[in-house]
Amino acid sequence: MIKSARARHEAGMRYAITTGSGHTLAIDDAEGDSAPRPAELLLAAQAGCTALDVASILTKKRQEFGSYEVSVTGDQREDRHPHVYERIDIVHELEGATLDVAAVRRAIELSATRYCTASAMFSAGPAEIHHGYLIRRGDARPDEVGEVVVTGPGEDPDTLGERWAATARIPAEVAG
Repeated sequence: MIKSARARHEAGMRYAITTGSGHTLAIDDAEGDSAPRPAELLLAAQAGCTALDVASILTKKRQEFGSYEVSVTGDQREDRHPHVYERIDIVHELEGATLDVAAVRRAIELSATRYCTASAMFSAGPAEIHHGYLIRRGDARPDEVGEVVVTGPGEDPDTLGERWAATARIPAEVAG
């Protein structure tokens, strides 16, 4: 399947990008500062990709959440070009009194190792990606925090899921 995008110069270093699906967004550099930088959009793509996966999986598992946000931060090397990301931290922040931690962990693991295109692309490169969660219960119980999986660098996107499944100790009731 071929995807496309086209960048059209507007002014300075600002470009309007139109995607193959017909949506338009802008990019700019730090000097013009009228739109996000391309490297920021890579992190935005990661946040959106994994959020869609995890929300879909949790819905299928009948896990209800009151709110859900994904925070993505990346550490870019600055000593030479290209300024690739060397570490990315992804934190899924959910609120829900009845959320099952095992279901949340499994949804994040599936996104990180099987479904999310952005995660697979980053994992194949030089970045080490940490996938974690924060669950707020909204009652007197303490928040629950954990790391689910670390992927990259240099992962083969075609075997990432199998490698992770072979090394993980996932209880049978969670694996489904």
